[in-house]
This record gives sequence, C-alpha cells and structure tokens, in this order.
Amino acid sequence: MRKHSFLRVGACLTASVLFAALLSGCRHKEITLDDEHIINYTAPAEGEEIAVLTVKDYGQIRIKLFPEEAPKGVENFKKLIEQGFYDELIFHRVVNTFVIQTGDPKGNGQGGEDAWGEGGFSQTISNRLAHTVGAVAYAIDPNEKLNKSQFYIVTGEEITEDSFQELSEYGLTYSPYKHRIYEKTGGQPSLDGNYEIFGQVIDGMEIALELQKVAVDASYKPKSQILLEKAELVTYDGSGVHWLNWKGEEIDGISDTEG
Repeated sequence: MRKHSFLRVGACLTASVLFAALLSGCRHKEITLDDEHIINYTAPAEGEEIAVLTVKDYGQIRIKLFPEEAPKGVENFKKLIEQGFYDELIFHRVVNTFVIQTGDPKGNGQGGEDAWGEGGFSQTISNRLAHTVGAVAYAIDPNEKLNKSQFYIVTGEEITEDSFQELSEYGLTYSPYKHRIYEKTGGQPSLDGNYEIFGQVIDGMEIALELQKVAVDASYKPKSQILLEKAELVTYDGSGVHWLNWKGEEIDGISDTEG
C-alpha cells in the first residue's frame, strides 16, 4: 500500500515540519460529526458574496464562503481582499495531491498578518466542514495556532478504507459518514480538527489540480513563479457550480441521504 501524502509533509503549516510530528500530537483523537452533515457542497444563493482568485496565466478560482461556520475567519479573508492584500502574491508552497498555499507577502512561508494587525486570531473549527477536495482553510504556525493571512486549497488524493486504516495507526478515527464522504470526493482527512476551513471551491478547481503538478524545490516552492494576480469579492450570479473530485471528475455534491 502506498503511503499517503498526509503522512509525508505538513504543507499547511507556515513552518516546514514533518506531518508525522503533527499526528503524534493528535493520537487517540476521534473525528466525529455527531448529527451534523458536511456542508462543503452547498451552492451559494444568488446574490451571495463569493471570492474570486485570478491566477496569472491559468484563470479564475471561485470560492463559496461560510460566515456562519467561521465568522471571524471569513471576515478576515474579506477584509484582506478589500485591502488588496492578496494581489500580486505568489503560491509559495505547492505539494502534489495535498495542497496549494498562498497569502504570505514574504513568499517563504514565514510571513503574513491578519486584517486588524493584531498578530493573528484564534481558530474556529466547524465539524460541518471537512478537508475534502477544494476546501479552503487557514495555514498556521504549529506553535501559535493563530490564523493570519496564509491559506491553502486542498487538492487531495484518493481516500479509501486503507487510507483510514493507515490513519488509525496514528490514533485518528472517523465516523462511517465521513468515510463515505471522503471516498466520494478525496481530500486530506488528517487535517480535520486542526485547521479552520472557511470556504470551498465551487468553480475553477481544475486550475488548482493543475497547479499542484508544477515543478518545485526541496521546500515545495514552485521553481517558476505562480502569481495570484488578484483576489476580489463578487456577487454570485446563480451560474452553475462545478465541484470536482481528486481525479478532476465532476461530482454532484453531497446530500443528506449519505449521512
């Protein structure tokens, strides 16, 4: 059985560390949903505000935001967009089958700030959002555990029962409902409960899946610069959503009947 990327590298941290170290701090942690349902695959309402990332030479990635689940996280993201903070930043860390990450003005994974200049804010982690393909979440310093400006988009990989068995060896267990969700979508379930998800890609996921394959150096920094040309907030016009799984195939979302 191949080892999964969630056991190789902690790409969602602002510092480069082995993900096994993170897992060792999470032993015997059960990730459950209780009576809730995953809402990543909820289409925006017409007139709702969404985020659009324009990646130079690639196109646009549209993101639904979840202010009810991550109120301060969404507020921070929107304020940073309005300030033009993300414009002209690079994707400084890209890990194939894991994540693509940006939001650091230093471009080395060591920078970033929140919208209020307060040095970061506490995480709000919703059990109704999961690290399925296309989830958008804040990257954090493992010591501070504070959200700032760095964020990542999950590109993910195929998740099977073997994947969950591998995670159980580190003391991580998941509900049967979550097994079914991840087996349909793919993603990185090992990140659940440790990072604040505040959005979900609803269109343009094929761009993220393409970006994850670029050549990188030993620090997972792309050898050729990938530029986040502009981030903006727009009103959702009701056009179709296109949710993709880890293979780039369109899926129809997740319904309550799967719970």
